[in-house]
This record gives sequence, C-alpha cells and structure tokens, in this order.
Amino acid sequence: MAQLDFWYSIGSTYSYLTVMRIDGVGAASGVDVRWRPFNVRHVMIEQNNIPFKDKPVKTAYMWRDIERRAARYGLAPQVPATYPIAELVLANQVALLGMEQGWGPAFTQALYRRWFEQGQSAGDVDCMRAALAEVGAEADAVMTEAQTDRVVDALQAETEVAMALGVFGSPTFVVGREVFWGDDRLEDAVLWSKGGGA
Repeated sequence: MAQLDFWYSIGSTYSYLTVMRIDGVGAASGVDVRWRPFNVRHVMIEQNNIPFKDKPVKTAYMWRDIERRAARYGLAPQVPATYPIAELVLANQVALLGMEQGWGPAFTQALYRRWFEQGQSAGDVDCMRAALAEVGAEADAVMTEAQTDRVVDALQAETEVAMALGVFGSPTFVVGREVFWGDDRLEDAVLWSKGGGA
C-alpha cells in the first residue's frame, strides 16, 4: 500500500482542514497515512517565520480562506477561532503520546472540533482533557505522561526529523523525500505516493 507521512502541529489553523478529511482521502485512495505531530512553533522561530503576527489583513484573509475551503469539504468552522493557542507544545506532546497508544488521530480530530467548531481553545488544558475523555483515554495519566522528559524529548526529536526533511509549516505531506506543503497539496501528495507524479 502507498504511504505518506502527515506532518502537522496542533495550533496550525490550516491543519484543521486536513485533520478533518485526511482519513477519508487516504481510505478512498488506498494510501496509508502516518500521522506525525511536531512543534511547528520551534521551526518557525528557527527560520524567523512568523506568518500572521501583526498582519491583520493577512490574518483576515486566512480566516476567510479557511471558511471557503471548509464549506467545500462539508465542514462548518466558527471563525475566527482562538489564535494563537497557548499550550501548543503540550497539545502536540499529548498527540505524540496518542500515536504510540493508538488514539492520536481521534484525539487530534476531537481537539480540532472543539477548537474550530465549538469555540474552545485547543491550547487549554481542560479542552485537551475533554478531548481525551471523548476518545476513551485516561486524562490524568495521559497529561502526566505527556510532560515527562521522554515525551518532551520525543517531540523535539520528531521536530528535528521534520526539519531535516525540509518541513517548514503545517500541514505538510512527505512521500519519500518529496515535500508537499499545505492542505491544498494533499491530493498532489496522494497522487505522488501512488506513482502518479514520478
């Protein structure tokens, strides 16, 4: 089966669009999707790339663009959503732990629904705990383990792998050494993974 890596960071606004549809796209295309959370904030600081800070016109465009694209996918976000989120790193540590334990994609989807569709903040610990409960994970144990050195170091290691591959934003899809950035490149990445772009 063809495979692509889905690099994303909870806290990325455009990742909402991909998070909510990538399972369906992968299943329909016969492509195995590997979800890979990383710390996009670290990457952006390293590259001096802060895309929306103090840019009200660009920010307004982002929200309208997300709204338009979401409608095409049958999604109904409430925008603007809370942005940026405070506990971006912790949210991604939880997601990474979830990938190990099997509930990572479901948690990510639940958290993004709460953030974009229910007006909560994905960076709020209570919101994370509610999303964990929704997917059947034990919130107290998860939140404790997600903050251990092992998981902190694992997220940093994944972030370094992402940077070495040339990932600079979220969402990004990687097939071998080919990098496709942005929700609107998902279909291109799927095609490439199946040999259609090579």
